[in-house]
Amino acid sequence: MRKILQFTLLLGLAACTQAALAFDHTHATWNKLLRTHVTWVSDGHASRVDYSGLQIERNDLANYLDDLSTVSRQEYNSWTKQQQLAFLVNAYNAFTVELLLTRYPDLESIKELGSLFSSPWKKRFLTLLGKKRSLDDIEHRMIREPGVFDEPRIHVAVVCASIGCPALHDEAFTAEQLDKQLEDSLVRFLSDRSRNRYKTNQENWRSRIYSTGTGRTLNRTMENSTPWKSHSPTMPICLQTTSRAEKISGSKMYRSCFLTTIGD
Repeated sequence: MRKILQFTLLLGLAACTQAALAFDHTHATWNKLLRTHVTWVSDGHASRVDYSGLQIERNDLANYLDDLSTVSRQEYNSWTKQQQLAFLVNAYNAFTVELLLTRYPDLESIKELGSLFSSPWKKRFLTLLGKKRSLDDIEHRMIREPGVFDEPRIHVAVVCASIGCPALHDEAFTAEQLDKQLEDSLVRFLSDRSRNRYKTNQENWRSRIYSTGTGRTLNRTMENSTPWKSHSPTMPICLQTTSRAEKISGSKMYRSCFLTTIGD
């Protein structure tokens, strides 16, 4: 009887330990940092990051990055796709901020953190899922790996800290809110006239949005054959998105339908 009680107690302790070590899918620490130090500007099309404030709270950022780095491949594989994608997007953005803080305030561009032969995005300075990785590894070999997520809206969620990149969101991405957050990021980015322009082919009612800083072309096709100018400014649009690399490789272009507002 005593052995049974001891065994039950050990099982209980193991379960409590596992629960205590479970990853926080609310990303509370990162969310708090973003809420405190990121503010929307330019009518919500861009965000301003208070790097000096983040520098003061760098220990909190370091703790969050440690939490990311301690997740094993086995634990990661047990999560839902939404949890995995939110994890990777937050990891990319948080490690990008950390990379900038290594030289802040003595830098004017993230490109200064690279070298003549290597960009900062290829620098393997972080550990994720048990391996030393770069920001490019997270984006291109984990998030955009064909057949894994196939989510085109990540282009407006991962923030490379370059002038042509989309805005850093003022909250952490979470599995429960992921679709809503990706949609919000997409609308904010495409509605930014400083980064995008479009023109219409009047013969087949196709429009093309040219993204000036992201290296990709966003094509949208009207679902209705009625001319563009007779539509309400807010309308359903199907978006096909492809990056420069996808054009070269000929890989599949994925489609996302959404509501947005773009004027004449």
